[in-house]
Amino acid sequence: MNQFFIFIKKENTESLRNYRWLWMPLLFILLGIMQPVTTYYLPKIIDSLGDLPEGTVIEIPLPHAPEVLFSTLTQQFNMIGLLVIVLAFMSSVTAERKNGSAALILVKPVSFSSYMIAKWVMALLIVWFSYFMGMMANWYYTYQLFELVNLSLMLKGMFLYGLWLTLIVTLIFFFGSMSNTSGVTAALTLVVTIVLSFLSSVLSEKLDWIPSNILKYTGELWTNGYLSKGTIPTVIITICLIIILIVSSLSIFKRKELI
Repeated sequence: MNQFFIFIKKENTESLRNYRWLWMPLLFILLGIMQPVTTYYLPKIIDSLGDLPEGTVIEIPLPHAPEVLFSTLTQQFNMIGLLVIVLAFMSSVTAERKNGSAALILVKPVSFSSYMIAKWVMALLIVWFSYFMGMMANWYYTYQLFELVNLSLMLKGMFLYGLWLTLIVTLIFFFGSMSNTSGVTAALTLVVTIVLSFLSSVLSEKLDWIPSNILKYTGELWTNGYLSKGTIPTVIITICLIIILIVSSLSIFKRKELI
């Protein structure tokens, strides 16, 4: 346990040095603010572009507040946000393996598990903090420009979608444990994410249990005020998959480093 906290301190120092604790929350806050602001001012933005016939009146019905929250996930966090997360952590394992620092650390009597789990936990802390700040900014601006969404309901949806982000981070470390290059890690993570998202959109009724459906269930929770039928099985499967992936990552990483 002492080794784990030593590695946590090491990862935190590195994250402070490369400003992850600063730029990632700021980016998610910006993404969270952008959606309600652009949605609210869209008619004025279109009107300011000009080239419209004289007397043209643009009337775009304002969406309900839960729809604004959900569109933030679909158009901001689930696209730009996911890409940023993958790019930010794709080198967490491969970079230290490539420059030899991992070998220098692991030749000592230290735990392979503590080394890897500390990296994973620190990545999750940064991602969840950034995501939380982004959602709170989104919730506040949605309230100011549209209407109030119950804070408790918003937080429930936030934690539900956070499981999907946790799975993405775990996939990064899973592929990082078996790959020697950060590019391959990022590519494999993005491919799996895209495939899962495609399956949930095309076969959402037949595959209502796959993790990528968490996005849909989050939107339904915010819109309807209660969990949809397939939410709990999907959550259980996602948690089990996260556990399987992180355990597999530890096994693959240890075997690869001992070769």
